[in-house]
Amino acid sequence: MKYYSTLFLLVFFITCSAFSQGKVVKYTVSSGETINQIAQKFKVTPFDIYELNPDARRGLVPNTVLLIPASTNKSADKNETAAVKSAGNSKEIIHEVQPKETFYSIEKKYGISDEALKAANPFLEKNGVQIGQKLVIPAKGAAPKSISAAEKKTKEKGPEKYVYHEVQAKETKYSIAKQYNTTVEDLEKRNPEIVSSLPVGYRVTIKGTAPKTETAAPVSKAEEPKKTAESKKAVSYMEYQVKPKETFYSLGKVFHLSQDELVALNPSLSEGVKEGMVLKVPAGYVAPAPIVTQSQPAEKAAVSTPAAAENTGGGIKIVDKVKSETVSADPEIVELTKKRGQNDRKKVVLLLPFNLAKLQSDTTGMAARLKTDKFLNMTLDFYSGAMMAIDSAKTLKLPIDVSIYDSQETKTTSNIASLIAQNKLQEADAVVGPFYQNNAESTANSLRLYNVPVISPLSKDAANPIDNLYQTIPSNDVVRNAIFDYMRAKNGNIVAVVDKKKESVISYIKQNQKGVVFAGLTEAGGLDVANLKSLLLPTRLNYVVMETGNTAMIKATIKALIDSQKTCQVQLVILEPNSTLDTDEISFDNLVQLKLMYPSVTRDSDEQGAAIFKKEYKLKNKAYPNTYATRGFDVTFDTMMRLVQGKTYQETADLMTTQQVDNKFQFYKKEDGGHANKGVYILYYDSDLTLKAAN
Repeated sequence: MKYYSTLFLLVFFITCSAFSQGKVVKYTVSSGETINQIAQKFKVTPFDIYELNPDARRGLVPNTVLLIPASTNKSADKNETAAVKSAGNSKEIIHEVQPKETFYSIEKKYGISDEALKAANPFLEKNGVQIGQKLVIPAKGAAPKSISAAEKKTKEKGPEKYVYHEVQAKETKYSIAKQYNTTVEDLEKRNPEIVSSLPVGYRVTIKGTAPKTETAAPVSKAEEPKKTAESKKAVSYMEYQVKPKETFYSLGKVFHLSQDELVALNPSLSEGVKEGMVLKVPAGYVAPAPIVTQSQPAEKAAVSTPAAAENTGGGIKIVDKVKSETVSADPEIVELTKKRGQNDRKKVVLLLPFNLAKLQSDTTGMAARLKTDKFLNMTLDFYSGAMMAIDSAKTLKLPIDVSIYDSQETKTTSNIASLIAQNKLQEADAVVGPFYQNNAESTANSLRLYNVPVISPLSKDAANPIDNLYQTIPSNDVVRNAIFDYMRAKNGNIVAVVDKKKESVISYIKQNQKGVVFAGLTEAGGLDVANLKSLLLPTRLNYVVMETGNTAMIKATIKALIDSQKTCQVQLVILEPNSTLDTDEISFDNLVQLKLMYPSVTRDSDEQGAAIFKKEYKLKNKAYPNTYATRGFDVTFDTMMRLVQGKTYQETADLMTTQQVDNKFQFYKKEDGGHANKGVYILYYDSDLTLKAAN
C-alpha cells in the first residue's frame, strides 16, 4: 500500500501549490452535497472546482475540505480570456473558448442566459461550442430584442429553480430527460459526472420549477406499493448461521432488516438471538469480514483490513448448460446458498499488473501517473472489485486461500516465469490473469502440464488453442452470432439495412448469416425506402438490423419502420453501440417505439444482490463501481464459487452457466482447443423507457 501514501503526499503538495497561485476559499463538504450545488453556491463552474481538487472527480466525501476559486480569481481569468470592445452605449465582451468549456460554464461565467448567448452567436445553434471560437458575450441589460420577452419572464419568475432526481436501476439519460421535458445535453452540462456513465442512486440536478409535492419524484406514492410488492416477489433467501456476540442490531445492519422483519422470517428469534442459530435471510447479503490477501510474494496469505468495499454479492446463480448454439427459452435458475461437496481447501491466484517497482521509481509521482495511465486505473478498479469478492468468500467461510501477485506485465514482458520458477502457481486450483492475451497464453502453456486452469479476465483477442485457457469476454463474432440466433429462435424475418461503408458488416452477414436479406440502396448511397417496406412480412415479426452512422439513413430507416408498424410487427436491431443514436437529432421516443434491441456482454441488473453490491461499493470507495470494478468482482467470485461445488473448475465450466452482478459465464470448448465464453445478453428498450433483457 506504499503507493497510496505516495498518492496522498502528492495530492498534499498539489494542494499547497494551489494556494501560491492565487486566492482560494476553503469549503467543507456537507453530507449529500454535489459538485453542481457547490459550484452554484460560489458562482463558479464544476470544472473550476475540479481544477483545484482533481480527486473530487471520484466523488465527494462529507467533511472533505475543497479549494474553491475566489471571485478575484474569476476576475483575473476574465481579464486573461476576454477583451472588451465598445459598441455605442453598451459593452460587448469577446470570449475565446478554452478547452473543456461548455455552453453552461460560459453562461455561468458571464451570468447570461442560454437564449442570449445563442442569439448573439447564431452559428452556435448549428456548430455548438468549439475550442478557439471567439464568442460575443452580450452585456447585461443589452440583450437582443428577440430574447427580451424571455428574460422578462425569467425575472418575473425570480431566480432559477431546480428539481432533483435520484437515478433508478435501468433508467437512462434519455428516459430522465423525457420525464422532465428537457434534453440530454442539458442534463450533462448541469451534471458533468454523468457524461461517461449514469450510476444508480446518483442525484441528478434538473432545471425546472421546484415541485410543490412529490410529483417530481420518479415513482408516485400510488406506485410505491406496487413496486414494493414486485421487489418482495423477486427476493430469494439463503441460510445464515449466527456468530458469537451477534445481536438484533448487528444482524439488522448486515441484512438491512428491522427486528420485526427478522422475527417474521424466523419465529425462533422471538426468544432472542443465540449463537449457532440458522436463520432465513435475503440472499445476496454478506456480513463484513477481514480479507485474506497477499499483495507481495510470500508463503502464507496475510489478514488485512478490507481495502475496498465489502462484498454483498451473496450466492452465485447457476443455470443448466445450454447445449444448443441457438437461444431458446431461459433455463431454470437455481440459487446456490452455501458450498457443496468437499471441504478440502482450494487455492486461487490473482495475477494483477500493478508494476509496483516501476511506480516507485517513477519521478512523476503517483498522482500524475493516475491522471494519465489508463492501464493502471483499470488495474486498480479491477483489484477493488476482486477484493470485494475475496471479502465475500472469507465471510461465507469458503475453504479458499487467495494469493495476489504483481505480474509486472506489459504487452511484451512479465515476471510470470519467475513466479513459476518459485513454484508459486503450479499448485493453484485456478489462476485469474494475466491481463494481456499473450501473457495469459504463455502462462496457460507453462501450467498445462499441471492441469491448472488459467482464466483470462479482460482480453477480447482470439486465443490460441490451449486446453486450460478460459476466455471470459465473448468475442465480437460470438456477440453478433447471439443476436442472430435469438432472432431466428423467434422465427423472425431478418432484414439488414447496412451502409455501403460498413464493408466488414456486409461481409460478416453474407458469410455467417444465411437467409438475411439486404434492403436496397439508392445510387447516392441512401436507403431505398420502398424496397425496405417491400421486404417486411405482415405474418411474421420483422427484425431490421441497422448498421450505419449516417444520420439521414438512420432517420429514413426509423420513419419507414414506424410507418410500417400500421401493417406489421417491426423491431429495430443494432449489432454494436451507435453514437449517432445518442444525439438529439434522433428521437429517443422513436427508438423506444421500435423497441431498439442489441447484444451486450454486460447488463445493468436491478436484482437485489446487484443493487446492494453497487451501494456497498459506493460506501467503501466513495464512487460507484465502473465496468472494470464490477468485472473484477464477477470473475473472481465466479471462479471461487465454482471451486467449492465438489468439482474441478474444468468440470463446472462444462456443466454450469453462471450469472453474477453484470456478467454471464457460459463456457464452451472450441473446436481447435481452449474455452471461450458465449454468455451474451440481448437487451432492448421497453415502453417504460427502461432497458430489459429479452427472454
